[in-house]
Order: sequence, then structure tokens, then C-alpha cells
Amino acid sequence: MPSPGDPDPQETQEWLEAIESVLEYEGPERAQFLLERLVDATRRSGGQLPFKATTAYQNTIPAHHEQPFPGDRALESRIRSIIRWNAMAMVVQANRDRDGIGGHIASFASSATLYEVGFNHFWRAPGEDHGGDLVFMQGHSAPGIYARAFLEGRLNEQDLNNFRADLAKEGKPLSSYPHPWLMPDFWQLPTVSMGLGPIMGVYQARFLKYLHNRGIADTSNRKVWVFCGDGEMDEPESLGAIGVAAREGLDNLIFVVNCNLQRLDGPVRGNGKIIQELEGEFRGAGWNVLKVIWGAAWDNLLAKDHHGLLRQRMEEAVDGEYQNFKAKGGAYTREHFFGKYPELKAMVANMSDEDIWGLKRGGHDAAKVFNAYRAATEHEGQPTVILAKTVKGYGMGEAGEGQNITHQQKKMAENALKDFRDRFHIPVPDEQVADAPFYKPADDSPEIKYLRERREALGGYLPERRITAEPLKIPALSAFDVLLKDSGDREMSTTMAFVRALSIIARDKGLASRLVPIVPDEARTFGMEGLFRQVGIYSPKGQLYEPQDADQLMYYREDKKGQILQEGINEAGAMSSWIAAATAYANHGVEMIPFYAYYSMFGYQRVGDLWWAAGDMQAKGFLMGGTAGRTTLNGEGLQHEDGHSHLMTAAVPNCRSYDPTFAYEMAVIIQDGMKRMYEDQESVFYYITMMNENYHQPAMPEGAEEGIRRGMYLFRKGGRGKKRVQLMGSGTILMEVIAAADLLKEDWGIDSDIWSCPSFTELRRDGIDCERWNLLHPEQEPRAPYVRQCLADYQGPAIASTDYMRSYADQIRPYLDRDYVVLGTDGYGRSDTRENLRRFFEVDRYYVTVAALKALADEGTIKPEQVGKAIAKYNIDTEAPNPTTV
Repeated sequence: MPSPGDPDPQETQEWLEAIESVLEYEGPERAQFLLERLVDATRRSGGQLPFKATTAYQNTIPAHHEQPFPGDRALESRIRSIIRWNAMAMVVQANRDRDGIGGHIASFASSATLYEVGFNHFWRAPGEDHGGDLVFMQGHSAPGIYARAFLEGRLNEQDLNNFRADLAKEGKPLSSYPHPWLMPDFWQLPTVSMGLGPIMGVYQARFLKYLHNRGIADTSNRKVWVFCGDGEMDEPESLGAIGVAAREGLDNLIFVVNCNLQRLDGPVRGNGKIIQELEGEFRGAGWNVLKVIWGAAWDNLLAKDHHGLLRQRMEEAVDGEYQNFKAKGGAYTREHFFGKYPELKAMVANMSDEDIWGLKRGGHDAAKVFNAYRAATEHEGQPTVILAKTVKGYGMGEAGEGQNITHQQKKMAENALKDFRDRFHIPVPDEQVADAPFYKPADDSPEIKYLRERREALGGYLPERRITAEPLKIPALSAFDVLLKDSGDREMSTTMAFVRALSIIARDKGLASRLVPIVPDEARTFGMEGLFRQVGIYSPKGQLYEPQDADQLMYYREDKKGQILQEGINEAGAMSSWIAAATAYANHGVEMIPFYAYYSMFGYQRVGDLWWAAGDMQAKGFLMGGTAGRTTLNGEGLQHEDGHSHLMTAAVPNCRSYDPTFAYEMAVIIQDGMKRMYEDQESVFYYITMMNENYHQPAMPEGAEEGIRRGMYLFRKGGRGKKRVQLMGSGTILMEVIAAADLLKEDWGIDSDIWSCPSFTELRRDGIDCERWNLLHPEQEPRAPYVRQCLADYQGPAIASTDYMRSYADQIRPYLDRDYVVLGTDGYGRSDTRENLRRFFEVDRYYVTVAALKALADEGTIKPEQVGKAIAKYNIDTEAPNPTTV
């Protein structure tokens, strides 16, 4: 019917009847075509119609288009109620027994129906005929997933008692949130760092298409479901990749946004409508949008709304009001929602306050949710987002239902527990209810039998992490022979060495198809453009144009079967692609070998949370930090120069980080990494820095392999004079250390042993292991850290210089048995020549020389005057400002 305020209702009615006729006899496509032609004609004639990406505040699927619910609604409601109770009881018991342990009741309470409809009717487990759906569970809803696993028989009561007790001695510890590292057979995907689930879900869905289009795996019937909260959508990562999903037509991707209108402290959009806002965002990006706002009980009221007044009131009310309507009960809703217009108040006159309060939101109506899920899974050509309106803390009553405090509720008083029990009809007697005991029906009960039958029909239980990928056979180091030899007259950077290694892998019959090169629009910077033609750039559409450089040898070639994931200027997206490839062994049953190359400065510090998630997921692959170091990228300036990435990545326990100087070091690290990850099946991943500075590449010294892997080896032995020092370095600054050794000998008669240290981080970890072993084995012979073993037969103080902050090389100080001097690039970067930058940061050959002489003077081997002579000889300005403060 025409809306209130319509100046010509009869004309409006004629237009509506016309479009209804088209819909009935010619379908929605024809109706859309006609409407678009009308809009276009209006605009061409000068009428400036504003674009509107939102639809009415109504369910997208009208009641008369819904299909009947296929399951037993009564039994499913009963199962949901039991799961709700056990999820709540888990948190309440944990905080009663271990005060302050935390947990969340309200999030799952609001989304139980959204999960249960998926578990019972849609989500396939991996099996022989299906690869399994990937479901990104909302982190705060973890108790509900555990509660379902309890009914399924996958967890027992002791396990539930171990919620948030990761160190429990009996039963299975249940991690606070989805953590594959802590529960490697249960959780697949970590999601509690808000916003990461959505962006990782987009790129997982894209990677499924990638695997399918390349012929590696049949993923045509698999879906990726991403559950997130409406407040979570404010994270930049939540919406940051929705354009990618639309552009690539990811119809295997379904977002379910639990719109309970509340975030952690209060309303998401108290003065607006988050569902409408999100609809505009997603629809504008090209998604299929399905809104599930009102439950079935509203259908009868809407059918009586002959003048559109109820619809108008639904549009008028803002989310802050909708929160009050649920928090303050039926009488309040009658007065403040329906009571605004006498006609609406009359519409509900025959309803009790309890009836009004019981009008469900769509996200709590299983039939409405089922129809949205069905429509989403059948939709083709676009990703789908389901915006489901719910109540935060649904069922918690006065303990927190719809209240601002609900997210923080960890405990419930006895009266609140009784109300919860009564509302969901849980058979717990009054004398036990204060203990919030777990409840599980007998194995032969209708509830348990039904629940198990539904999962059997869908292939098994979820979530479940399975490792079915076959190990890869990694070629011996000799396959990289070209990088192990002396480069002769040719100079080469470690970035070029990496590209050569990549080309070798791309030609290996056993590994070529598993290689996944990833770049964020910097392939030419890293000299990787040769791969454009060799393996192609992945595009689901192939290449619909002739590239501008088609006449060139290394032209920009897009291909449906291309291997390179060229992500544009998008580090978070590239990292998410890397995670998808790096976890393919667990999620897709196939080992993939991803190499993600990027500017090291724009690596961890932009997407560190994703690195942490990758570690949690036990990702396997290589992260290649290009143009690394504070002085290597000489012309780009402060925000481009990395002097700290190795310190940041050292915080991730299963990340192995290296800063190689030479091509052979790069080859050893990559070959050993592939063997450890893909043949030996170790749950580690690698961060390797690489530079764009060209210099002569020597042959690998005999016996250096173990030292390269462990973080330190003797590169060049010095003379046997009494005056000697141990010089250490990594990356391009090792070249300055080598030059310093020559200065020390030629100018001052000091002998130097030169140690290449590709990983101070690995040396530190070895030192920590030794310290711990010695602490716990006081009666046994102490173990010596590897760095001390290396230096055991070499005398003199040690001096280390790197292109990173002093803290990087300083990590090993506790494990040395001699004086140790560290030079580093603390402070902000600058634009200048490499020589000037290294002089400015005091890490070049001259500062290394002076530092070595000062260390010898401090131990009494030489006189202090010699240090002063060196400072004068090398024109070092003793009054120059400290680079760490300017």
C-alpha cells in the first residue's frame, strides 16, 4: 500500500499494480530491467535521483516465498535450549571455580539459532565425496561450540570443566577461543582477533577457487562461512576485502553478521541502524544481501499493516531504541514502539505484554534463518552476506538480556539461573540450579539421536582439524647448485638469489604445481617479473585484454591457471592469501608452498595480528621481507627503512627468522625450510629478509650448512696473532664487517675471525633452551649454547654489526663468555646513499674497526691512544648527534 504522506495514492497504486503484474508474469529480472530503464530515463532527462543502496527494513525473503523448514523444529529447539544452558553453565562454573578466568555468555546466546541451523542442515564435514565447508566461528561464541560437542559425545563433562584451563592435567583443556595451536584436532581457524575472520574468510574462499581453477583440487561444492558480529564490522579488516570477494565472484563465500545491535560497551549504532548501514556497504560493493530482521510472529502484524504505518515505525526506530524494547520488556515496547501511533497500539491491543515481548527477531527464528541460508547457498555469481537481527544475551533475562553490561557477564545469580532454566525448560531441580550443572540427555534420547543423525547426513562432526596431505619430497641442496658456487665477475643481491631459487622450484616436477608466489604489486621491484610469463598471474577471468607490454619477453600475463597471486597494494590481503595457502595442508588436504615477497618495512608492523593468527593455525610457508635493513633501501626515507622487523617476528614462537648475506645462505635456508615444513611436517614458518644491494657472491665454505641453519658459522678465519677480535654480522652489513677485518689487519695489525650470523634470533632460542636445561638438570654437566661452542677456540672480544636495532644482535649477549660490543641502526631512517646512511647510523666498516679497537683497549690488549688515532684517521665526528634521537 502507498506510504503515509503520499500526495497521489491512486497513481502510486497503479504503478505498484503494474510492477506486481510484471513480477508475477515475467519475473524479477524483467522487473529490475524496467526499473533501471526508468531510472536511467529520469536521469537523462535531468532528474538527479540519489543512489540508495538500502532496501526497506524488512526481511529480504518475504514469507510467501519461504520454503517449509525441513527438520523437526521442536527437537531442534530443544537441542538449542540444552546447548544454551551448557554454554552458559561452562562460563559460570569456570568463574566460580577460578575467579576472574573470564568467558562470554551473551554472544553465543544471541547466535545459537544461527549456528544450529548451519550445523543441522548446511555445513558439510570433509570426507571422500566432499572437501568440507570452512566455518569461521565467532570467537566469543566458543562456549556454544564446546557445548554442542559435549552433546555429540566428542567432549565429556571433565573437558567442559577445563574451559579456559589450558594447563589442566585431566581431560582435554578447552581454549578460551578458537585456537588450533592449543586444540590441533578440533579448531581449524582462529577468529577471536576481531576483523581477521572476515578478511581471512574472503581469501580462503578465493584460494578454493584458485585450487579449483588450477586443477589441484575439486572445490566446486565447498563453501566458506564467516560468522562475525555487527560491532566487529568496524574493524578495517572486516570490510577491507569485500570488494575483492565481489570482483572475483566468490559465490562460495557467505558472511553471517550477528546483528545484536550491541558491541562490548553499548550500542553499535545507537543513533542509527547498523543493519541498514551494512546493507549499503555490502550491496554497494556488489554482494548479494539477505536481511533476516523479523521472526514469523511479525508476519501476522505486517499482514494487517494496510497503510504501511508499522513499516514506517520500523524504519523510524533507531538501534538504541530497539535495544530498550528488548531490555525493558513488553509493557515498555507497547508504550514506546507501538504506542507512538494510536493505530499501532490498537493493532496489538489483544496481545499481552508477554506476547509483545516474545515477538522474536529474525535471527532467533530457525525457519527464517534456514531460508536465508538456503538462498545464500543457491545464489550464483556473487558472495552473500546475511544480516541477522538478534538480541545480545538472549535468554539471560535480568542478568543481561539486551543490556549494555551483558558482554561482561561471567556469572549469574541463582534467581537468574532459575529464570534461564525455566525459559528453556532444562530439567535441573531447584536444589541444584545454583551450581549450574551440565545437562546431557541419554544417548538413546530423541535429542541426541537426532543431533547425531543430522551430522552423519552432513558427513561428520565440525569443527574438526584433519591432516590428510601427503608429505612432499624436497630435492637435495644440490638442486640449488648454481647458488652455492662463486658468482665470478657477476655481482648479485640476495633478492636476485631468492628469485633464482624460486625459478628452480618452479622447474621441479614434484614441486612446481605446489608453488604459490604472492606479491603485493612489487614483483618488478624484486625482479620477479620473469615469473609473469613462466607461471602466469592468477585471474578467474583469464586475460580479457591485450597487455600493454605484450611485445616484451616478460609481459604481464594473467591466466585462469596462473600461479602468482598478485594482490595489488594490499599487505593484509596478501598475508591472508599466504595464510590460505600456508594452511592448505590442513584445510584442503594438499601441501602448497607459498612465498610472499614484500617490502619488509610494510610487513609485520602492518599485519602483525595476521602473523599471530598464522602461527596459531600452524601455517607453513615463506615470508620474504624485501629491501630489508635500515640502510639498504637508500633513497626511500624514514617510513620505508626497516630496522626492527626481526625483533618483531622473534615474538612469534613458531616463526624461524633469518637475515642471509649470501646466495648460498639463501639457498640453504629455503631448502632446509622446505624439508622441515613439507617433508618432515614441522609446524613452523619462515621469515627471510633480502636486500637489493649487489655484490660478489662467494662459494659456500665447506661444512657451513649446519651453522647457517642454526644461525652462525665461521665465514673466514683470521691469522694467529695475539691481538685478535671476533667480528660478527648479518645481511649486507656483513660486507662492512668483512671490510673492517681488512682495515684492522692493514692499518692496525689486528687479526679478525669473521662470523656470518644469519639468525641472531635462532641463536637466542638455542641459548634459552640451554639455560632451561641447565636450570632443571643441576647435577649434570651444563650444556653450552651454540654461539659459545662456535667461539670456544677463538680468542678476543666479539663485535657485531647489523642493519637492525642493536637489540637484534644483543639477544645473544647472555650466552657469550667474553666482552661483546653491538652496533645497530636504532632511530628513524633517512634518505641518502648507503655509505652515508651507514656512517650516520655508525654501523659501517670504520665504526666496526673503532669498536673493535676500543674493545681491545678496554681489556688492556692495546693502548687507548690507538682508538683515538683510528677515530681521527677515519674522520669520525665525535660530536655528531646520536642517531637514535635525531
